[in-house]
Amino acid sequence: MTFTTPPRPLDAEALFPGLAAHRATATRLHPRAGRPTARDSHVGGPLLWPAGEPWPVCDEPHRYSGPLLAVAQLYSRDVPDLAPGPDGCDLLQVFWCPFDLHGPTGYGMHVRLRWRRSAEVREVSAPQPQPERVGFDGYVPEPCVLHPEQVTEYPYIELLTGELGERVEEWEDAQEEAAYEAEDEDETAAAPPTYQGDLSVAPGWKAGGHAAWNVTGPGSTDCRDCGHAMRLLLTVDSYEWRSDSESWRPLPAEAGSEAGSEAGSEAGSEAGSGVDANRPTGVAVGNFGKLNVFACPRDPAHPHRFSVQ
Repeated sequence: MTFTTPPRPLDAEALFPGLAAHRATATRLHPRAGRPTARDSHVGGPLLWPAGEPWPVCDEPHRYSGPLLAVAQLYSRDVPDLAPGPDGCDLLQVFWCPFDLHGPTGYGMHVRLRWRRSAEVREVSAPQPQPERVGFDGYVPEPCVLHPEQVTEYPYIELLTGELGERVEEWEDAQEEAAYEAEDEDETAAAPPTYQGDLSVAPGWKAGGHAAWNVTGPGSTDCRDCGHAMRLLLTVDSYEWRSDSESWRPLPAEAGSEAGSEAGSEAGSEAGSGVDANRPTGVAVGNFGKLNVFACPRDPAHPHRFSVQ
């Protein structure tokens, strides 16, 4: 079983020809329940972690000092839009602390990324360390295999400037007004498509593409080491789609891949699309939002930046 994104309800570049210059691809990961191994790209499974190498621990100043929780790992061979790692690294591993006890507010996340060259790992650490307790169940991902799919994206609406931005804003306002009028006449009527919800940034777990800024509005993503504009590396999302992005809801399609066969009962019920289909990983970021991870394209070894939206 594989999963694909339905065609967009409108041709964004036909509506707004200037958008072609801002086109980008993103790889939607489509995690679904399964039994991944350390040699797979996955969420919530065992990592390709060398035996004898110290496991990362939370070194932030708070009352927890145990092992970080493994969240995901992505091989570049599986994820076309995964940005290159430093020094020929082809594997990205993601960790976070299982407690919200960081930063100036005492409620922030602590995320750590590890790049490595997978061919250099001969013996894999097993069993792998697990926190004895967690502060929030939403930090513990369910084991999921991935069904990577490339899609086309355009920038978050507030990042469009000049005449192009004005045209998109005017069209968006008209679409929203039409939605209100349609709802007044018939509450069951389908809402017209919008740029923000249907044409720009894909929801769900993904690599690359454009970042959504629904909570804070666009923020600075300049590299703190060199000042270069950073690019979106990874998005960790609490949901596969939301009420305003229903058109991005992935559709199942039969495929003979081994990864697809591992998807378990989740895949069989995807057409019914219950809560589990929309939250296959069980992960909840912040107030059920998303975590954007940014990397420096000039030097991937520079520290990453993070934004919770």
